[in-house]
Formats: sequence, C-alpha cells, structure tokens
Amino acid sequence: MEKIKIGISSCLLGNKVRYDGQHKWDRFITDTLGRWCEFVPVCPEVECGLPIPRESMRLEGDPENPRLVTGRSRIDLTEKMMTYTAARLEQLAREDLVGFIFKTKSPSSGLRGVKIYGPKGSPISYSGQGLFARAFVNRFPRIPVEDEGRLQDPGIRENFIETIFVLQRWREMEAARKPGGLVDFHSRHKYTLMAHSPEKLKALGKLTGRAGKLTEETRDEYFQTLLDLLALKKTPKKNYNVILHIAGYFKGVLTSGEKEELLETAEQYHQGLVPLIVPLTLLRHYTRKYEEPYLSQQYYLNPHPVEMGLLNHV
Repeated sequence: MEKIKIGISSCLLGNKVRYDGQHKWDRFITDTLGRWCEFVPVCPEVECGLPIPRESMRLEGDPENPRLVTGRSRIDLTEKMMTYTAARLEQLAREDLVGFIFKTKSPSSGLRGVKIYGPKGSPISYSGQGLFARAFVNRFPRIPVEDEGRLQDPGIRENFIETIFVLQRWREMEAARKPGGLVDFHSRHKYTLMAHSPEKLKALGKLTGRAGKLTEETRDEYFQTLLDLLALKKTPKKNYNVILHIAGYFKGVLTSGEKEELLETAEQYHQGLVPLIVPLTLLRHYTRKYEEPYLSQQYYLNPHPVEMGLLNHV
C-alpha cells in the first residue's frame, strides 16, 4: 500500500504557526500515524497572509454565518479568509486526499465545538465550525474528517484510522481497474463491513452481485454506501457477532480445548474484560494453523498495522 495522503492542520505537525508563535505537536500523528501517511499541512491563518505571531481571533455574530474578527483591534477578516479558502480548496482537490485532521476549536480550522460570540462579548453558541473547516466539509463531503481532540478517544481514533485504510485500498482498487476488482474488495472486507453494519453489508452485497454489468452509477452507489457504513461505529456486540461468524469456519477442526478457549475469550471481550486484540490474535493463529484461505485474506483480522496498538483498549 502506498502512503495514505492526509490533510492536516499544520500546527499538529509541530510547526510554529499558531497565533502565539507556538505549535500543538501531536506525537501520535507524526511518530506513529506518520509511518503510513503522507501529510499535507494547512494553516489557513498563515496561508491567507497573517503574521506569526498575530492577534487572536474569534467567530462572532450569526451562528449560521459567523464573521471572523480579531479580538483586540476588531478587524473583520472574514472576506480575506474566504477568498483564500476558495483558492486553497481548489488546490486540495488536486491532492487526492483520503482524510483530514483538524485542530480542535480553532476559529478557522475547528471541526466542531467552536465558540461563537454575540454582541455583548459572551458566547452565544458552542457548536460552531471554523470557516475553513466548514468550507472543506461542504466542498469534500466524501472525505472523512476528524479533529485531534476527538482522536484522543481510542474508539474514535481506531474508527477513523480503519476508515482511511479502507478508503486507501478502495482508491488503489479503482486505480488498478482490474476485472473483478470490486468483487475482490468486497470479499476481503466482508467481516470489516459486517462489524459496522450487517444491514448495509447486505446492501453492498447486492450491488456487488451486479458485477457482470457494473456501471459508474453502481460503483458510485457502492462507494457512498461504504462511507455511510464506515461512519457507523463498531460495538462490542457487533464485533462479538463477527467473531462468532469467523469461529464457525473452524468448527470441524478445532479441538474441544481450542474451541472452549476461543468461545471463552470471545465472551470475555463481549463483557469488556479483554481488548479486541485478544480474540483476534486467536483467530489469526487458527487461520494460519488450519490454513483457512478465505480468512487469511480478511482485513478484519488485520485492519491496520499492529504497531499502532489501536485494538488494545477495552
């Protein structure tokens, strides 16, 4: 797999571009995720021509259409920011980004939870979006986005990273244009898809069933359904269901002790006593031991590099 191209708020890479001349270096992003991702840094405030350091800014006015205003000198920078944003988004359209990580609560790059101030100087909304972030989401609704604050949550982090790995494999499948590429993609992701939504897995299966007469419209429908499915979070209950489905492949070969160990481990995961990596490790072991070819190709058992440690949380 080629490196996954991700847009990112520049300060998260350790670049000193914030209003106070500092950064918000996120070492997981640079030191761990960076081993598999190529980052495209963006700092709307600096790139639109503002200096470092600079006066702090905030969003003010109508929560549906706020203005970007400097805190002390009261300079309205909205038009300057939006002119820059329109041009920058056209540049990013040519980057073929798979995802974007934004800086939390920034008036330009905050994805959610940005304060919007009223005429009396106090917040009237705590659910705003930064001007650049809002424009990005509107321009690229099919690119998964997250902010670095929410990525501190292990479940959200794992879901976002799994999503960008799935979408990178989709991009590479599309680029290869091999006969049967979509069928192979769907087959190898079957249990990944099931862990998010068994219902949408069925819908995708019906689309894949048209493999002999696939159209661009069908592929587009598959991709949109895939995005909707990946947005649905996996849960211990759904993972447990998948684990039992996979365990069924071994019912004729496992010893009674192995079967008992596998079911006991699955139940411990279901109850929140052990992390997902524990039953997955057993399933990977049995897949190799009993040479199960279909399971050996399932991304569910190896969704992303183990070095990331994303499945180690309870």
